[in-house]
Amino acid sequence: MNGTTVTLVGNVATGVEYRETASGGVARFRFAVTGRRWVREQGAWADGSTSFYTVFAWRTLGANLAASVAVGDPLVVHGRLRVREEEREGKHRTFVDVDAVAAGHDLTRGTAAFRRTTRSGTSAEHQREYQEGHQADHQGEYARGVAPVDASMNVRTQSGIEGSVTPVPPSVERSTAQF
Repeated sequence: MNGTTVTLVGNVATGVEYRETASGGVARFRFAVTGRRWVREQGAWADGSTSFYTVFAWRTLGANLAASVAVGDPLVVHGRLRVREEEREGKHRTFVDVDAVAAGHDLTRGTAAFRRTTRSGTSAEHQREYQEGHQADHQGEYARGVAPVDASMNVRTQSGIEGSVTPVPPSVERSTAQF
């Protein structure tokens, strides 16, 4: 994974919009992150300022987020940070986006029940989608101490333990939301 990698803990600020594209489905939503700090004099936590990010999630992750997340849900989002600048109505604006590679509910603030999704289609199609979507994410991970997943979806840990994984994309209703 190239670029700046971040892990954000916060709340979903808008509904998840999901749409199909030529390169696969994509989900988009706004994410609010509020820093907190301990105020010793008051003996309590105080909220800091809130930062808003636009989160993009592609393919299986995007479809699963669209099916699992609602406004206000506490999440942990991990991905690549992108900063873009635009000129709108004569004003210079800066936007901060995150291309998510993983996301899930923040279990320090509640419980969740995991449901494995099912998929229609061939395993060859599934393997191609998995490779295209994750091949770039695993480049250079040996340097960070993580063993990558290979094309046959076999997992090899640094301690030598081997096994196989079968990531399963969802079957969810797809909207035609326009971004």
